[in-house]
Amino acid sequence: MVQTKHKMIEPADRRLTLREVLEGLYRDGLVGEKEVNELLINTPQNQGAFHPLVLIANQGWTVPGKPAQRLKLERLTEWLAHHVDMPYFRVDPLKIDVAGVTSVMSHAYASRFRILPVKVDENSVMVATSEPYVREWVKELTHVSRRKIRRVITNPNEISRYLDEFYGLSKSIREAVAEKGSDTPIGITNLEQLVELGRSGKLDANDQHVVSIVDWLLQYAFEQRASDIHIEPRRDAGKIRFRIDGVLHLVCEMPTPVLAAVTSHIKTLGRMDVG
Repeated sequence: MVQTKHKMIEPADRRLTLREVLEGLYRDGLVGEKEVNELLINTPQNQGAFHPLVLIANQGWTVPGKPAQRLKLERLTEWLAHHVDMPYFRVDPLKIDVAGVTSVMSHAYASRFRILPVKVDENSVMVATSEPYVREWVKELTHVSRRKIRRVITNPNEISRYLDEFYGLSKSIREAVAEKGSDTPIGITNLEQLVELGRSGKLDANDQHVVSIVDWLLQYAFEQRASDIHIEPRRDAGKIRFRIDGVLHLVCEMPTPVLAAVTSHIKTLGRMDVG
């Protein structure tokens, strides 16, 4: 019997399955038949919250005939991008405008579709995803943002991690501002006012949101192997920079009252004179 090849039409919205990813890797010679069959047999049909790439990366496989080439998650992500003909994007948090990207969509919306905004300008929004066949959100976001949407493929673990980090930091800063008290000026015109704000108690250095910001900064600095943290107060918004390999990188900006409370909390941790 002669079989006629028909072009496959992808459903409008569906998540990647473990089987299709394994079959694609097998066709490209990156996994062996034995490994494919064993993983399919040993993995429940409902793979839950685990992305297929994560499940495969956790096996610690190497490319057949190339024992030095391990199938790590980042390599699998690059393969997927090429496989579905989409750009590959690796998140560099030092180059992300956290305030800008988190203003494009809510945390709940981003979590629902497992997407992460990573770049925004006047005309477009770049959104990272690890689910190339989930596209429902594109039309919605195009309408709401009135910008062109550019999709890129990113490591699913990075999407989950930075969803929490970016939106968590933005939320902490917003709520710290909200709790500062309506009679506290947002703009600080001189150093004396900045010091006075720290003494006023209107924005407590031990406020839970301020503590969350400081915890994030310290953990992030450690992960990025920063040698030092620079806190630069300004009239309207302060800047926080990390020195990495001798170069200063802007990490985030925050309203000056919040920065004052952050500075006070760091001083408290270091048992310094807050005044």
